[in-house]
Amino acid sequence: MDRKTFLSYLGTGAAALAAASAGLGALEGKASAMSPTADHLFGFNTNKVSGYFDPIQPSIEDKLILPKNFTYDVVAAFDDVINAAGEKFGTGSDYNAYFPIDGSNSRGLLVNNHEYTNIFSIGPVTNEKMTADQVKKNLYYQGMSVIEVYRDENGSWKMDTKSKHARRINGFTNFTLTGPAKGIAALNNATTVQGTFANCSGGVTLWNTVMSCEENFSETAKASGLPETHYGWVIEVDPFDKNYLKKHTALGRFNHENTAMGLAADGRVVVYMGDDKKDACIYKFVSKGKYNKASGRANSALLEEGTLYVANLKNGKWLPLTLEAVTAKIKDNPDLQKKFKTQGDILTYCHEAALVVGGMPTDRPEDIEISPFDNTVFISHTNNDNHGNIHGHITRIFESNSDLGSLEFDFEIFAAGGRQSGFSSPDNLAFDSNGNLWVVTDISTSSMNKGVHKSFMNNGLFVIPTSGPGKAQALQFASAPVDAELTGPFFTPDEQTLFLSVQHPGENTTDLGSPTSLWPHRKGDKIARCGVVAISGFKLG
Repeated sequence: MDRKTFLSYLGTGAAALAAASAGLGALEGKASAMSPTADHLFGFNTNKVSGYFDPIQPSIEDKLILPKNFTYDVVAAFDDVINAAGEKFGTGSDYNAYFPIDGSNSRGLLVNNHEYTNIFSIGPVTNEKMTADQVKKNLYYQGMSVIEVYRDENGSWKMDTKSKHARRINGFTNFTLTGPAKGIAALNNATTVQGTFANCSGGVTLWNTVMSCEENFSETAKASGLPETHYGWVIEVDPFDKNYLKKHTALGRFNHENTAMGLAADGRVVVYMGDDKKDACIYKFVSKGKYNKASGRANSALLEEGTLYVANLKNGKWLPLTLEAVTAKIKDNPDLQKKFKTQGDILTYCHEAALVVGGMPTDRPEDIEISPFDNTVFISHTNNDNHGNIHGHITRIFESNSDLGSLEFDFEIFAAGGRQSGFSSPDNLAFDSNGNLWVVTDISTSSMNKGVHKSFMNNGLFVIPTSGPGKAQALQFASAPVDAELTGPFFTPDEQTLFLSVQHPGENTTDLGSPTSLWPHRKGDKIARCGVVAISGFKLG
């Protein structure tokens, strides 16, 4: 698609695009571009186009490449000091969430997830066994960073290390458990647990806190001698309150990628989640109680009681993961009867319980986002070479009656990865307020620039319209440095800045004396550093 065509629909306006989109139906009075269902836009009053750009070509350079007239600032990178206490920015930068201070588009708190460590942060691991010092660093550098960021008088984004809010949340931070698994035998009767790690993506709540997801937690838990059942949960933190630290067991325990929060037609809170591994399932939690905006952060209690469902795409139904439903399926299996004695047990061993009730395994369901137009739900199925799905696809779920609380749905393959689309292995998703889907890719470093992945070159960031004449056609906005993937796209309220993480540049490095990447190419630096950048240059219409 040429740029002229792109501009013609990008400047059309959200309402017109929505009305023109085939299959969406009449949306008047039902939704707007600012429906509070795109979790990165909660509380933001804007309906501006995210920007015009000339799409770029794939690249193998060790650079973060952007379209003409766009620039970026490295706001924070691995091991940067973030506060007066000398705490350090972690590694494996992933999800971002920007929280304005006093409504500002140019000063706020940026929450960044840290998914895992690498040779640059803990050094080479000998014989697959960490030393005591490496175990300590491994716990320290994972988790989350809360930093204060601002745009200076020259338009450059920087980190304010004097911030009273800046802090680390990591493998040594204590959390309070909530929900049905709190205090059960499978969790060693724990009501509080040590630490969070393997923090992948996340989501912003309706009450302006952030949820972070523990994904590939097993290795760190084992290496650290920590109970595995204490991890694999969704955590909730308040960027402005260091004492607010929860793990919500009602949302289930599995390899969580992210959360996407919206409201059912009757006001109940709905949270969509994907289990990021091959042949794993899609979930949604529906609260028992209803959301009350006036209650503010007290609405968090809604995440402690409700029903977790798993999707069956074959029959288009959400199946309850309840003790009653599981018990009915295992009446002839004594071993599973011993395992699933309580609702807390079902949530703790969620994947197994999901398969018992009929949940359908899928192809690595990663990021999930709810469309700000129409309550359709977009899911990145990154890939699954067990079944020949090499390049992945994006699924779009249509809940019955456009009600997020519905127990029946239909779906389509919105976009498929491959040569025809120009992208492979979709991962994190974000909407701009004109309804365009921003998609980053996650081609593994073992496959990148090889074989059938060669034409895609380095991982990238793509823009895919969800309606209009360019619907489902991808245009590349950014190319990542060598070995890296781009993660956590998140706009400021005015959409003039896009925060984006550069994760694991130089991941294929085995010898610190010969790194495969040196991004961000700081003068005199001899290692690659993951980090978060602020991208500027958007011209709003």
